[in-house]
Amino acid sequence: MVDMIGIVTTFEGDPLPSGAIASRLGGFVDVEQMEQSAMDDAQMIDRLLGNKNTLHNNYQDFQAFLDSGGKIGLQHDPLLYGAFALNPFLVSVELVPMLVVKQGEVAVIKAYVGLVTQDTSGAEFKFGSLVRPGHRGIWQEALRTGKYPINPRCYEAEIVPTAILTLNWADAVSQAHNLDAQLKQIRAKSAEGFVFDIDLQVQIHVPDTKAPKVISMVGTMKNLVNEVLQAAVGNHFRDKLQSMPAIRFIETRQEVQVQAFEHVKRELEQYQVETRGVYIQDVILPGDLVKVLTEREIANQEIETFKRQREAQDQRVEMEQSRGTADMQALLAKSSVGVEIERNNANARKAQADGESVFIRETGAAKGAEVEAIGLARAKAYESQVKALGPSSTTIVNALQALADCKVRFVPDVLVTGAGGATGSLDALAGVLTKWVNQRPAA
Repeated sequence: MVDMIGIVTTFEGDPLPSGAIASRLGGFVDVEQMEQSAMDDAQMIDRLLGNKNTLHNNYQDFQAFLDSGGKIGLQHDPLLYGAFALNPFLVSVELVPMLVVKQGEVAVIKAYVGLVTQDTSGAEFKFGSLVRPGHRGIWQEALRTGKYPINPRCYEAEIVPTAILTLNWADAVSQAHNLDAQLKQIRAKSAEGFVFDIDLQVQIHVPDTKAPKVISMVGTMKNLVNEVLQAAVGNHFRDKLQSMPAIRFIETRQEVQVQAFEHVKRELEQYQVETRGVYIQDVILPGDLVKVLTEREIANQEIETFKRQREAQDQRVEMEQSRGTADMQALLAKSSVGVEIERNNANARKAQADGESVFIRETGAAKGAEVEAIGLARAKAYESQVKALGPSSTTIVNALQALADCKVRFVPDVLVTGAGGATGSLDALAGVLTKWVNQRPAA
């Protein structure tokens, strides 16, 4: 069941003031009083959407209506639920649906009646005027979830979705709204001339507090989608695809999607709209390109298969090598032990040779010292003999000593010499030596 209200038009009364399109009892003086009392926008909206029908019993007491300042023509205050006895020669009623704002939506009000426009948007905002409730223009305060008996002849409501809005550039249309009914697949051409059809999905969000500014800039949500988004998204993909080869577009699809998100985000920020996502749903490729890509993929798969087969063969060779190594571990261990034994023997021989070398060196040094000492002693003895016997006698003595040391008997046991003379002393010495040599025990 649709909630209805009655829009009233009267046929009697004073004419409307210049510039007015509807009669409101007392005009909008109460709005000025509310502004002076610093009443907030929400309370002012409640007062404006309330009615003064109690003053004339819902137009049934027409004289009371006239006495309260009622004018001829369209009336600001509608009739609500009920049964009314109205004079058809004085009053006519048109039934219209009540304004219903659902969850996840707000209603931006464009007022055609009220006080003169007083812009509250600031000097930086260049897209129309925002006003407080009770003034002509776009109300800076939107209507939240609820039902409102608002006169559609005096006020126009633009429903703005404040939940995340999904828009499809495809044959499919969102079931939650009909804003993307005119959006179609994006058709673009690559650098080589291949024609693509792209299914795209864009998610946007209009904050409820910014909805009045959005409507002031674009007029309606359909304009936002069909004019702003359509141009921003479609032109971006057409320009992007035309500047790159088709294969590269396919291979860098994720990168293209991120770039598209950044582009759409920048564009919509100018309209106070948030971008929550840009998604490439599908890319419809031309038949010729599909054939090329298919053949390339088959070739790549064959290459990959050959690589796997080669890796399998390499692993088999490695396994056989490992098995042969394992089988030879016993011999390898025995060989290692033999090498160690030989190394130890070589070290022992080296140590023995080093010991012998040291022994010979030390023994030689001792022998040399002994020989040196004996030689020095003999030299000293010779020197003493020379002084005692003279050179000739010393020579004979040492010669005889050397002959005695060789253990050969060369002197007869009996020596006969001459008597007297110069040789007497030598003869006597020779006799003594002969006796000494012969009596000297053998060594």
